[in-house]
Amino acid sequence: MSVILNHDTEDFLDDHDFRSGYISIIGAPNVGKSTLLNTILGQKLAIVTPKPQTTRNQIRGILTTDNHQMIFIDTPGLMDPKYRLQSEMVRTAYGALRDADVVLFVIDVVARQNEKTEEKILERLCRAKNTRKVLILNKVDLIDKRKLLPIIENYSEKLDFDNIIPISAKTGDGVPELLNQIKSFLPPGPLYFPNDQLSDLPERFFISETVREKIMLITQQEVPYASAVVIEEFERRQRRKAEDIIFIRAIVYTEKQTQKQIIIGKGGKLIKRVGELARHEIEKFLDSPVYLELYVTVKENWRRDARKLKELGGFLDL
Repeated sequence: MSVILNHDTEDFLDDHDFRSGYISIIGAPNVGKSTLLNTILGQKLAIVTPKPQTTRNQIRGILTTDNHQMIFIDTPGLMDPKYRLQSEMVRTAYGALRDADVVLFVIDVVARQNEKTEEKILERLCRAKNTRKVLILNKVDLIDKRKLLPIIENYSEKLDFDNIIPISAKTGDGVPELLNQIKSFLPPGPLYFPNDQLSDLPERFFISETVREKIMLITQQEVPYASAVVIEEFERRQRRKAEDIIFIRAIVYTEKQTQKQIIIGKGGKLIKRVGELARHEIEKFLDSPVYLELYVTVKENWRRDARKLKELGGFLDL
C-alpha cells in the first residue's frame, strides 16, 4: 500500500490531527452498494443498473476532508458463483475485507436476501476481529419505518455490529450520519492520496465501465453478463480549428455470435445507441470532446476460462 507524499501533503499532516483508513462496502447483488459510493462521493464513479452483478471489480473512491481521508472500496455483489468470472468476483469482494478498517454490510430492507449468501458473509465478518462492522439498512425510503425494528433485531442476533444505520443511498437520507460514524472509527493515519484525488483507478477503466453500463441497460437476458469492454486506444488528438479531441477505440467482447448480433442490432442501430449514450457521459467525465469508436467481436466462453479473462486486460485484478 503506497503512501503519496509531497510538500503540500506534509504541511497538511503537520497541521492536523489526521485520521485515515479503508472502508469496504459489501453485500449481496443489487442492494445499492454502488449507489451508496456515488452518493458519498457526490459524483458518479461506479456504474449502476437495475440488473444484479453489475459491479465486477473493486471500485475505490476517495473522500478527503481537512482532517480525514476515507478510501471506500465498492465490491461485486456476493453470490454462489456459477462460472469462473463470478468466482473471481466473489474472491475480489472478500479480498476487500483483509485490510479494511471499517466494513459496511449493506442489505436491502425491501427485497429478501439470499440466506445462504448472507450466512457466508456473516461468517467472514465474524473472522474480521480487528475491523469495525456497520450494518447498513438501505432503501428505507421504500418501507414502513415500523418494519425496521424486526429487521434490526434479527441481524443483531446474528452478529454484534458496532452500529446499525438506516439510510437511503438514492436520496442521501442517513448518509451524513453514516459518514460521521465512519470518521469516529478511523485510526490516526497519513494522507494516502492527494486531497483532490477521487480514485486510484485509471481513466481507461471508467471509460470501459461506462460503455458496459450502457450495454447492460439496453440489452436483456444473458447478453449483458456475457459482455466485456476493453479500451484498445486512448489518445488526445489536435485539431487545427477546434478544441483537441480524445480518440477512443473500444472492443466489446461477447461469448457467442448471436450475442454479437444482438449488441450490434439491426443496421447497427443498437451499438450506435450504446456509443451515443456512453460518449455523452465520457465527455462529462473527461471534460473534453470525445470520438468513440466501438467494435464488437466474439471470444467464446471468456467468462469460464482463466486465460481468456486475463487476455481481456486482467480487469479483475485492477
